[in-house]
Amino acid sequence: MLAGQIPPAYAQAASADAFTGAPDTTCEIFAPPGRILLTGMDEAAGARAAARLLRTSHIAIDASGFPARVAAALATGAALRAWRFTALRTTEDEDAPRLAAIDLLSDDPALPALWPAAQAAIEGTFLARDLVTEPANRLTPTSFAAHLAPLAEAGITVEILGHSALATLGCGGLLAVGRASAHPPCLAILRWPGHGGSPIAFVGKGITFDTGGISIKPADAMWDMRADMAGAAACAGAMLALARRRSPAAAIAILPLAENATGAAAYRPGDVLHMLNGTTVQVVDTDAEGRLVLADGLEYARRQTPRAIIDLATLTGSIVTALGHHMAGAFTNNPTLLAQAQAAGAAVGEPIWPMPIAESHRTALDSDIADIKHCVDGSGHPDACQAAAFLQGFTGDTPWLHLDIAGMEQRADATDQHPKGATGFGVRLLDRLVAENFESQNG
Repeated sequence: MLAGQIPPAYAQAASADAFTGAPDTTCEIFAPPGRILLTGMDEAAGARAAARLLRTSHIAIDASGFPARVAAALATGAALRAWRFTALRTTEDEDAPRLAAIDLLSDDPALPALWPAAQAAIEGTFLARDLVTEPANRLTPTSFAAHLAPLAEAGITVEILGHSALATLGCGGLLAVGRASAHPPCLAILRWPGHGGSPIAFVGKGITFDTGGISIKPADAMWDMRADMAGAAACAGAMLALARRRSPAAAIAILPLAENATGAAAYRPGDVLHMLNGTTVQVVDTDAEGRLVLADGLEYARRQTPRAIIDLATLTGSIVTALGHHMAGAFTNNPTLLAQAQAAGAAVGEPIWPMPIAESHRTALDSDIADIKHCVDGSGHPDACQAAAFLQGFTGDTPWLHLDIAGMEQRADATDQHPKGATGFGVRLLDRLVAENFESQNG
């Protein structure tokens, strides 16, 4: 609620608790008709309310007297906070959230027109969170692709390119990364037609598990590498959001899916790969596999003559060192696209921070035997910027934004505003970016 608009029936209790309705405040009251929570009116407030009431299976949010946008924000926050993953539980966790239904009460006639867009973004976020949470023995490249098939019901065209098609195309990066796995790589292509015209393109890193390959990772926390496909999950979720709200903007998502495994067939440090765009790339570290699959994905996207390309990837540990778990790193060749994405991210609570690509980042990748190395030699280099410089070489003149979302794809602990686990970071950012900047020409 807004300051000064506390319901008269609860004014005395609120006053006793010094509750004014200001943002970031709540007041809990036990009175007829039951447990009542007063809260400041915004998305975060809805999340906080849900966090306090997670053990309740059904709640009502009374936003009567407030604008539809406020009502929608409250319900959005509550719904996102109530998410949980239960697909693999065989017994009920007594401490697990049980909130399953939210009634939204509003007297603003604008709400029915406003809510579908909010619900679409919630559905897209839930899809991304569910995919990121799936363990790698259940979510292989092939099964990830199978998870995308139901998107056709929303009007999205789903195309899967298998090993032979990738070989015919010449996707040397994607094929090399997935070569040692028992689960072959594939390229998933999602198309939303909108009202026609050139699409906006999303490219998402889809490494369903990352051992590091021959440059194997330490055992500590390797289990968490099941989430190395969060970029692809976010792109899929964004496509679902656009389709659910019938966005007039055409969009395409390119999802290179692979498992980076060890084995006799694994690609090696020192190998030279022929990429989809014809570039030869010298491999330095097989644990820097994400940029190789993205490079082929970016070239495939570029061939669709898109209005812009945005790629999302849990790409480097160095971006976590730089920005922690507070925001994603953003690299671009187009300041306008960056500003648009920053505004969209700020509006939905998915912040990004601009990072540089200097000429020295590109020259550090010079190779003696190939067109380019895919990462720098040696260990301990903070190479988020070199990774972005490498990727930029596969985008041509197309406006391009690279979001390194490492550190943002999961939360180690629950907070008042966020559940523990997968975040779906990027879904609502992309949806808002399209809504605010790419729909007017298609509408």
